[in-house]
Amino acid sequence: MSVSEIFEIPKYHYFDCGNDFSGSKDNFAYRIFYGDRFRIVTWHGRLCSDKAEIEHEAEFERNEEGFGEMIKWLEETYKQDP
Repeated sequence: MSVSEIFEIPKYHYFDCGNDFSGSKDNFAYRIFYGDRFRIVTWHGRLCSDKAEIEHEAEFERNEEGFGEMIKWLEETYKQDP
C-alpha cells in the first residue's frame, strides 16, 4: 500500500534502509533522495532527473514526521501544477 493518495510511493522503511526512489504521474516526475535529510526534486517530462530541468526542490528531516511532510509537499506541488 502506498503512503500517498496520488503517487505509488513505498513506506518509510524502504527509505530508512538507504534507498532512493523515483516515479511519475502523467507528465509530472519526482525523485526522492535518501541522505542526512530527505531531498526531493520534481520536473516535467520523461527524462531522468540527471538530464531534466528541475522545477521544484525541497528538503525534509530524515524521520517519519519529515517523511510525512515530504509526501504532503509532493502532493501539493502536483496539485498546484498547471
